[in-house]
Amino acid sequence: MQQENVESSLMQEDKKYNQLTALKLFAMTSSMVISVNELAPFGKTGPTALFYLLLAGIIWFIPITQIAGEMASIDGWDKGGIFTWVKGSLGDKTGWTAMFYQWIHITVGMNTMMYVIIGALSITLNTPWFNTTPWIRFLLMMIIIWTITLVEMVGVKRIGRIAVWLFGLGIALPVVLLIAAFLVYVAQGKQLYLHINFNTVLPHHLNGNTLVAFVPFMLAFCGGEASAPHVKYLEKPKSYSKVMIALAATAICFDLLGSMAIGMSVPKSQIENSTGFVYTFGHLLDSIGLPGNLLQKIIGILLACGIIGELGNWLAGPSQGMFEAAKEGYMPKFFAKSTKRDVPMRLIVLQTIIVSISALLITFTSGTNADFAFNVSLAATTAQYLMVYILMLISYIVLKIKHQNLERSYYMSKSPVISIIVAIVALIITVVAFFISFLPAQGTPMHLRGAYVLTMIGLCLIVTILPLVIYHFHHPAKVEKVYEDSTGAIDEE
Repeated sequence: MQQENVESSLMQEDKKYNQLTALKLFAMTSSMVISVNELAPFGKTGPTALFYLLLAGIIWFIPITQIAGEMASIDGWDKGGIFTWVKGSLGDKTGWTAMFYQWIHITVGMNTMMYVIIGALSITLNTPWFNTTPWIRFLLMMIIIWTITLVEMVGVKRIGRIAVWLFGLGIALPVVLLIAAFLVYVAQGKQLYLHINFNTVLPHHLNGNTLVAFVPFMLAFCGGEASAPHVKYLEKPKSYSKVMIALAATAICFDLLGSMAIGMSVPKSQIENSTGFVYTFGHLLDSIGLPGNLLQKIIGILLACGIIGELGNWLAGPSQGMFEAAKEGYMPKFFAKSTKRDVPMRLIVLQTIIVSISALLITFTSGTNADFAFNVSLAATTAQYLMVYILMLISYIVLKIKHQNLERSYYMSKSPVISIIVAIVALIITVVAFFISFLPAQGTPMHLRGAYVLTMIGLCLIVTILPLVIYHFHHPAKVEKVYEDSTGAIDEE
């Protein structure tokens, strides 16, 4: 009895310490979804970016967030995120596999984010060799990712507080300023390099280039469900679904306006994926009579800080779900330990090690071609994350067919038939996009196209097989709740 009281007291203390408001959860999730990483590639796509964003946002992203909201609201499904959801519908092995896919995909995705950080710093510090010298790029990536890993020890509450500020100053503010500068640019009658009308917005041919161009727009909306493990810390758990709806609307507006500002004000040939945002900002300010060179550097620093906050959330969010799996014996007991602030630090360190290895491979394979490294990272991240959504959508369809009796506080639709139809449409889009992602991105040099495809196939095969091997050797067991303090000392209940 005393042991139960102690455990209950610890749980209450943990919940109180990490308690989140809806605004903080919105900021944390926004920094996972709303990003400037894809704005430059979207701008290069041209007027059809408008069509792709609306298609991905309305037909795919909104259903995904609503499905996540419904599954997260089911009694007993508030911990573990996608692991718990898929496990509840499709069984242990599939639940573990989905959780592993979600956790591992970002190891490549973090490289994309760090390439943008380094690109921003290369312009800010006037050091282009940051972006073209592989060993310097890799060294900077290691400094960034390992510093963020150490900061994770402060706990969910403080990470949430940091995320609010970094998202506001480093993501929202630069995008708002970019859009404002673009509106002044248009008002002054400056040259526009894209013209939006009915004929230019809709793609006229359905071919490989058209389909490949669409896939990254789905990645722009990935991640809305990754903060679901934090729903237990919400002051009002029922507000989760409202946060997701607000996130959908905000993401569509940010990506739409930001990408159009870049694509319409800068010639396509001058837009680089890793530096395009900061370069465009400076170009716009110079064009409207403001000191672009100086303000460009300030924006570069803010942007780097914003993406660092995004990286921090991607380390914290999926690791919470993996931690629940580790406590149930799906990973060695070593990883089922957390700090006093309930941070699964050992899992986060493991993820950082994997990020470091993938960064080593992609950075040195690409050589001086920074855009190739960016494109491979973007495509691999997209493909691996779409594997997560395929399993999630299938599990939701099974949930609606077989488990309608489970209590939940939120429904995507009161009609099971409508819910299933929406999920099937989203599933078809996801499966098609997954296979398309293996086609080389437009502009990939001919001598690197083979490396592009082989890298994609190799990464997806490893990610597909690895969780099945781990599951084969797992030993389900109730793991005692163990805490590890910052000095490494262990306290066991």
